[in-house]
Amino acid sequence: MADKARARRLAKRIAQIVASAIEHEIKDPRLGNVTITDARLTGDLRDATVYYTVLGETLDAAPDFAGAAAALESARGVLRTKVGQGTGVRYTPTLAFVADNIPSEARNIDDLLAKAREADAEVARQATAAQPAGEPDPYKPPKSADDED
Repeated sequence: MADKARARRLAKRIAQIVASAIEHEIKDPRLGNVTITDARLTGDLRDATVYYTVLGETLDAAPDFAGAAAALESARGVLRTKVGQGTGVRYTPTLAFVADNIPSEARNIDDLLAKAREADAEVARQATAAQPAGEPDPYKPPKSADDED
Protein backbone atom coordinates (compact mmCIF):
# COMPACT_ATOMS: atom_id res chain seq x y z
CA MET A 1 0.00 0.00 0.00
CA ALA A 2 1.38 3.39 -1.02
CA ASP A 3 1.51 6.31 1.34
CA LYS A 4 -1.38 8.75 1.27
CA ALA A 5 0.73 11.72 0.22
CA ARG A 6 1.93 9.88 -2.88
CA ALA A 7 -1.62 8.82 -3.72
CA ARG A 8 -2.81 12.45 -3.42
CA ARG A 9 0.00 13.72 -5.64
CA LEU A 10 -0.65 11.02 -8.23
CA ALA A 11 -4.39 11.69 -8.16
CA LYS A 12 -3.77 15.39 -8.73
CA ARG A 13 -1.47 14.58 -11.63
CA ILE A 14 -4.04 12.21 -13.13
CA ALA A 15 -6.70 14.93 -12.96
CA GLN A 16 -4.35 17.34 -14.75
CA ILE A 17 -3.47 14.84 -17.46
CA VAL A 18 -7.11 13.86 -18.10
CA ALA A 19 -8.24 17.51 -18.20
CA SER A 20 -5.46 18.45 -20.61
CA ALA A 21 -6.17 15.46 -22.85
CA ILE A 22 -9.89 16.25 -22.95
CA GLU A 23 -9.18 19.87 -23.81
CA HIS A 24 -6.41 19.43 -26.39
CA GLU A 25 -6.31 15.88 -27.74
CA ILE A 26 -9.74 14.26 -27.65
CA LYS A 27 -11.80 15.57 -30.55
CA ASP A 28 -15.24 14.56 -29.30
CA PRO A 29 -17.60 17.59 -29.32
CA ARG A 30 -19.60 16.11 -26.42
CA LEU A 31 -16.59 16.79 -24.18
CA GLY A 32 -16.50 20.51 -24.96
CA ASN A 33 -18.18 21.52 -21.70
CA VAL A 34 -16.71 18.85 -19.42
CA THR A 35 -14.61 19.99 -16.48
CA ILE A 36 -12.54 17.62 -14.36
CA THR A 37 -13.10 18.56 -10.72
CA ASP A 38 -11.20 15.91 -8.76
CA ALA A 39 -9.52 12.52 -8.89
CA ARG A 40 -9.13 9.91 -6.17
CA LEU A 41 -6.94 6.82 -6.05
CA THR A 42 -7.30 3.63 -4.10
CA GLY A 43 -4.63 2.77 -1.55
CA ASP A 44 -2.89 0.33 -3.88
CA LEU A 45 -2.82 2.90 -6.73
CA ARG A 46 -4.64 0.49 -9.06
CA ASP A 47 -7.98 2.28 -9.53
CA ALA A 48 -8.60 5.97 -10.10
CA THR A 49 -11.98 7.65 -9.86
CA VAL A 50 -12.16 10.86 -11.87
CA TYR A 51 -14.94 13.30 -10.99
CA TYR A 52 -16.30 15.61 -13.66
CA THR A 53 -19.03 18.13 -14.15
CA VAL A 54 -20.78 19.26 -17.31
CA LEU A 55 -21.85 22.80 -18.08
CA GLY A 56 -24.60 23.73 -20.52
CA GLU A 57 -23.97 25.61 -23.76
CA THR A 58 -25.66 28.65 -22.21
CA LEU A 59 -26.62 29.53 -18.65
CA ASP A 60 -30.22 28.45 -19.26
CA ALA A 61 -29.42 25.27 -21.20
CA ALA A 62 -29.42 21.96 -19.39
CA PRO A 63 -26.08 20.11 -19.48
CA ASP A 64 -25.81 16.88 -21.48
CA PHE A 65 -24.70 14.44 -18.77
CA ALA A 66 -25.58 11.35 -20.81
CA GLY A 67 -23.57 12.49 -23.83
CA ALA A 68 -20.58 13.42 -21.69
CA ALA A 69 -20.70 10.07 -19.88
CA ALA A 70 -20.82 8.21 -23.20
CA ALA A 71 -17.94 10.27 -24.60
CA LEU A 72 -15.80 9.68 -21.52
CA GLU A 73 -16.57 5.97 -21.64
CA SER A 74 -15.51 5.77 -25.28
CA ALA A 75 -12.32 7.75 -24.61
CA ARG A 76 -11.39 5.78 -21.48
CA GLY A 77 -8.67 3.72 -23.17
CA VAL A 78 -7.01 6.73 -24.80
CA LEU A 79 -7.15 8.65 -21.52
CA ARG A 80 -5.65 5.72 -19.61
CA THR A 81 -2.82 5.56 -22.14
CA LYS A 82 -2.19 9.30 -21.66
CA VAL A 83 -2.19 8.83 -17.88
CA GLY A 84 0.33 5.98 -18.18
CA GLN A 85 2.61 8.08 -20.37
CA GLY A 86 2.29 11.15 -18.17
CA THR A 87 2.80 9.55 -14.78
CA GLY A 88 5.46 6.93 -15.42
CA VAL A 89 4.17 4.55 -12.76
CA ARG A 90 4.69 0.81 -13.07
CA TYR A 91 0.98 0.01 -13.23
CA THR A 92 -1.34 2.49 -14.90
CA PRO A 93 -4.51 2.79 -12.84
CA THR A 94 -7.87 1.99 -14.36
CA LEU A 95 -10.11 5.02 -14.79
CA ALA A 96 -13.70 5.32 -13.63
CA PHE A 97 -15.63 8.50 -14.38
CA VAL A 98 -18.24 9.77 -11.92
CA ALA A 99 -20.44 12.81 -12.46
CA ASP A 100 -19.79 15.33 -9.70
CA ASN A 101 -22.79 17.09 -8.20
CA ILE A 102 -20.99 20.28 -7.18
CA PRO A 103 -23.14 22.67 -9.28
CA SER A 104 -26.43 21.30 -7.95
CA GLU A 105 -25.14 21.36 -4.37
CA ALA A 106 -23.92 24.94 -4.87
CA ARG A 107 -27.37 25.97 -6.12
CA ASN A 108 -28.94 24.26 -3.12
CA ILE A 109 -26.63 26.12 -0.74
CA ASP A 110 -27.37 29.41 -2.52
CA ASP A 111 -31.12 28.78 -2.09
CA LEU A 112 -30.67 28.01 1.61
CA LEU A 113 -28.60 31.16 2.10
CA ALA A 114 -31.26 33.25 0.34
CA LYS A 115 -33.93 31.81 2.67
CA ALA A 116 -31.75 32.60 5.69
CA ARG A 117 -31.27 36.19 4.48
CA GLU A 118 -35.04 36.59 4.07
CA ALA A 119 -35.65 35.22 7.57
CA ASP A 120 -33.02 37.57 9.02
CA ALA A 121 -34.61 40.53 7.24
CA GLU A 122 -38.04 39.58 8.63
CA VAL A 123 -36.63 39.36 12.17
CA ALA A 124 -34.97 42.76 11.72
CA ARG A 125 -38.29 44.28 10.51
CA GLN A 126 -40.09 42.88 13.53
CA ALA A 127 -37.36 44.09 15.88
CA THR A 128 -37.66 47.70 14.73
CA ALA A 129 -41.32 47.91 15.78
CA ALA A 130 -40.94 45.86 18.96
CA GLN A 131 -41.60 47.28 22.41
CA PRO A 132 -39.99 45.90 25.55
CA ALA A 133 -42.25 43.78 27.69
CA GLY A 134 -43.11 45.00 31.19
CA GLU A 135 -42.28 48.33 32.77
CA PRO A 136 -39.86 50.78 31.18
CA ASP A 137 -37.65 50.60 34.31
CA PRO A 138 -37.71 47.00 35.54
CA TYR A 139 -35.45 47.68 38.53
CA LYS A 140 -36.90 48.48 41.93
CA PRO A 141 -35.97 51.91 43.20
CA PRO A 142 -33.86 51.97 46.36
CA LYS A 143 -35.77 52.31 49.61
CA SER A 144 -35.92 55.77 50.98
CA ALA A 145 -36.34 56.90 54.62
CA ASP A 146 -40.05 57.55 54.03
CA ASP A 147 -40.69 53.96 52.97
CA GLU A 148 -39.60 52.48 56.30
CA ASP A 149 -42.72 53.69 58.12
